[in-house]
Amino acid sequence: MTTMTETSARFREFKMPDVGEGLTEAEILKWFVQPGDTVTDGQVVCEVETAKAAVELPIPFDGVVHELRFPEGTTVDVGEVIIAVDVAPGSGDAPAEAAETVQQPVAEAEPEAPKGRQPVLVGYGVAESSTKRRARKGPGVPGPAAAAVQAEINGHGAQAPESRPLAKPPVRKLAKDLGIDLTTVTPTGEGGVITREDVHAAAAPVPVEAPARAGGAATVPASVTAPPAQAGRETRIPVKGVRKAIAQAMVGSAFTAPHVTEFVTVDVTRTMKLVAELKEDKDMAGVRVNPLLIVAKALLVAIRRNPEINATWDEAAQEIVQKHYVNLGIAAATPRGLIVPNIKDAHDKTLPQLGEALGELVSTAREGKTSPAAMAGGTVTITNVGVFGVDTGTPILNPGESAILAVGAIKLQPWVHKGKVKPRQVTTLALSFDHRLVDGELGSKVLADVAAVLEQPKRLITWA
Repeated sequence: MTTMTETSARFREFKMPDVGEGLTEAEILKWFVQPGDTVTDGQVVCEVETAKAAVELPIPFDGVVHELRFPEGTTVDVGEVIIAVDVAPGSGDAPAEAAETVQQPVAEAEPEAPKGRQPVLVGYGVAESSTKRRARKGPGVPGPAAAAVQAEINGHGAQAPESRPLAKPPVRKLAKDLGIDLTTVTPTGEGGVITREDVHAAAAPVPVEAPARAGGAATVPASVTAPPAQAGRETRIPVKGVRKAIAQAMVGSAFTAPHVTEFVTVDVTRTMKLVAELKEDKDMAGVRVNPLLIVAKALLVAIRRNPEINATWDEAAQEIVQKHYVNLGIAAATPRGLIVPNIKDAHDKTLPQLGEALGELVSTAREGKTSPAAMAGGTVTITNVGVFGVDTGTPILNPGESAILAVGAIKLQPWVHKGKVKPRQVTTLALSFDHRLVDGELGSKVLADVAAVLEQPKRLITWA
């Protein structure tokens, strides 16, 4: 929901909106505009990161950017004014009181907490100062010098926007954490884009030579290096945004729901053959077909046969709430951390439809464009640890869900097949569930059904 207020007939303010289900704050990742730029209704002016996802914010009116209230990397409370826009440029100087309302001193962008401020969860509270601001003289629109100072605050320095180093927000954050100036980094990405590897290379220690002794002694070998000046022996990374939300959610889940995990190792040779056949099927043209697609379908079949597992625990009412729909979550590793978007009403989708939804979900997550709505309302989750070469694990439940299935790496292993030891494609599945509402029998049935479908994929036809 867009939030704005009138400061005068000329200036309008745009406040940080609640971009997702009651969130209280968001971090400004990147500004796409600077003071003096013309903006139009619906134009994206900045990208922010909430505890759930990165979101682009459009401005809801036309005008000329007058001021950016916060620099990139600042965490801002919902309802705080983040940008002021002159909606009537060229109409003359603004009243003194309007200029005072719109402008903000440079000192507010300082990262250090001034004496007397009360610490809060993120950032600092309101300053307890008895001093009053002196009314500014002159026009409300900042001149060239003020614009240059504001540009420096916003992380652009004195450079024009075109001369800024090209890098994605996660890369900029990495450089900031490591103390690396992106203008000194040599880009290797396509189109001159700086990559994470470029930043790590710039942060790597360089060999140092010892001063030559009298008599021309040899220098210190190249293997002796100096530690990074900016990091020393430790690097501290602020926990916020998605990473902060993950930490809080996992602690809450682990210490609220009594977890139980069961394992099964299964021969998936026939599933791998089915994947190969589906890739050649004309009905699956344009659909990304992989083992995860078959696993997802197998889990949906198991839930249909055992619907009691698709539920949640209502602590306040002391009730088990069974869901008659399946919003299938897929854990996805992204540069901002692990997120779990879900496929809405996955139980109603055909195999091609499920494949399309899965492909779109993964690509959107990798691009950092997953919306908060896409991560809300999940009922059961799959996490594919096999892509990292891991055999299995004991996954922690996504908060509010009853079960999560971990899929391990598929490997060629010796396996007894039809009375003989043969090389077969084998994987290990792990199902964690909330023991308050899922007992051992129900959890075992679900895991056994998933394994049975992967071992004999024709069950998809007879059981679905």
